[in-house]
Amino acid sequence: MTTTIFIDGEAGTTGLQIRDRLAGRRDIKLLSLDHDRRKDPAARSEMLNRADISILCLPDEASRQAVTMVDSPDVRLIDASIAYRTDGDWVYGMAEYGPDQPARIAAAKRVTNPGCYACSSIAMLRPLVVAGIVPTDFPITLNAVSGYSGGGRKLIETFEDAASPDYTESTFYLYALGLEHKHTEEIRVHGGLDRRPLFVPSVGRFAQGMVVSLPLQLWALPGTPTPTDIHEALAAHYAPASMVTVAGLAETAALDTLDPETLNGTDELRLHVFANESHGQVMVAALLDNLGKGASGQAVQNMNLMCGFPETAGLTRKALFP
Repeated sequence: MTTTIFIDGEAGTTGLQIRDRLAGRRDIKLLSLDHDRRKDPAARSEMLNRADISILCLPDEASRQAVTMVDSPDVRLIDASIAYRTDGDWVYGMAEYGPDQPARIAAAKRVTNPGCYACSSIAMLRPLVVAGIVPTDFPITLNAVSGYSGGGRKLIETFEDAASPDYTESTFYLYALGLEHKHTEEIRVHGGLDRRPLFVPSVGRFAQGMVVSLPLQLWALPGTPTPTDIHEALAAHYAPASMVTVAGLAETAALDTLDPETLNGTDELRLHVFANESHGQVMVAALLDNLGKGASGQAVQNMNLMCGFPETAGLTRKALFP
């Protein structure tokens, strides 16, 4: 029997990318509303309750409202907004979070898709916290740069539409300078931290792509771990992972730069451990397409698990060092 999928918000950036990844698949049937019915509550409610799985690609409050429209006990949801990311009644949709997470996602009725910044940050932090290398109360700083598509339609217009009142010719800027970015609590909770990390996001004049970096003073960590200790903890955690790669220390050391657009068009996340052992310093960096593993690719990966399909069906990867 074919699984039916409805994308509520299919005309948005994430929704369109999900449709692209599902196009042509014979194991699912995509349900869709005509353009003039997409904002009709009755039509949306009908479709939400008709699908086997509905993927919500909506603003936070609209996602909450969509959830209230679901009456059928058989409907399963994947929410791509921030609305439920720290809600204990929803399963965190990051298969690589722990060894039992794929099974939890597969059995879940409600799955919350991680944010792009959060997915990257948690991918670096959680294995190090679980391994006891980074204490739960350690002062963590995360620096990040994203393509402007991560901000949705308004930010896309800010960079692309010269007629927009918010149009900018800036090539790069920091933002969320009140240090209250909406992903910070998600990072704290799922990263396993007791205290909020200092999260410093920025945006560049490129459409998509992302690098998030975690600087660590090894001499300040208990037991003074080595770069090899950091790398081995990450590599062991992600050894069974399908869509997360940990680059070798030698391959990383050979890099002079790290381009945030490297993995554009893919659905994977790649980790690097840059090191200066003589100074006792490491910088862990996470690289991904914010619209791929950071959004639509992650949603499709979760959908695959929930449907019992191969986890990587419809997803793409890139050779580590072609």
